[in-house]
Amino acid sequence: MNRYSLLLITSMLLVGSNVGIGKSIVEFVPVPLFALLRFVIAIAVLWPLLRVSKMRRVRRGEWVNLFLQALFGTFGFTLLMLNGVHRTSAVAAGVITSTIPAVVALFSWLILKERPNGRALGAIALAIVGVVVINLAHVDRGANGETSLSGNLMVLGAVCCESLYIILSRRLTQTLAPIDICAYTHLFGLLLMLPPGASALVDFDYRAVPAGIWTLVLWYGLSASIFSFWLWMKGIRHVPGSLAGVFSAVLPVAAAIYGIVFLGERPTLAHGVALACVVAGIGLASLKPRRTPPLAS
Repeated sequence: MNRYSLLLITSMLLVGSNVGIGKSIVEFVPVPLFALLRFVIAIAVLWPLLRVSKMRRVRRGEWVNLFLQALFGTFGFTLLMLNGVHRTSAVAAGVITSTIPAVVALFSWLILKERPNGRALGAIALAIVGVVVINLAHVDRGANGETSLSGNLMVLGAVCCESLYIILSRRLTQTLAPIDICAYTHLFGLLLMLPPGASALVDFDYRAVPAGIWTLVLWYGLSASIFSFWLWMKGIRHVPGSLAGVFSAVLPVAAAIYGIVFLGERPTLAHGVALACVVAGIGLASLKPRRTPPLAS
């Protein structure tokens, strides 16, 4: 395994652990306020990229695409994911989040009319089975007595938002640098999150939040917006896409480990079956097609 593969694995470890970290944070900080802080931290780091002279070169159509990416991939994803993990377990959220490659393939089929091959169809089917198993199990009780079903559906909504973000980014990566796309979408995300985040400030008692939680907020903002993004983009340049898809299976494992070690969660048989389905689907989609030798003429 080379260093670029390790970069991809590290990126997925960060993304997976952030599922559990987000759950720890929203126990003390309201979701809209935490989401706003995430974007404030990201923009504080990405601010040097937001030069007016550079932004003027972005075409109108690209700005529309960037706004849609921010609406789905940063604003919608963050709110749905954080509200989801508040109501369900980190283990379940990690399994559902790992279906992103299959959902991207499904949306590419439905929206872009990109016909999937047999292996992609198998991966989509396995991902659907995994999500169904998780939701039918009705394991874990969430906040205010709600079942985990509502949280699981919110996480699934976040997966759909992230998948739309990935599809929308395909065209922009041909004309804009990935780090610039990250900066512009987080700027839009900050503007979208200002109204709900500001309203959450009313009657919020900062003194009731332990210092360690504020440290997690800072880490989450840097990790989710900067570190995991940079590691993935750095590694994906040198690793075949088929192999990169396999590494996404690290995500639910990292989420499960965090949930078990730090949150005291207990995985169930349903979690194991769903995880096996999703990992099998990722592996199936990542298999290299078998080459058949040309027929002798």
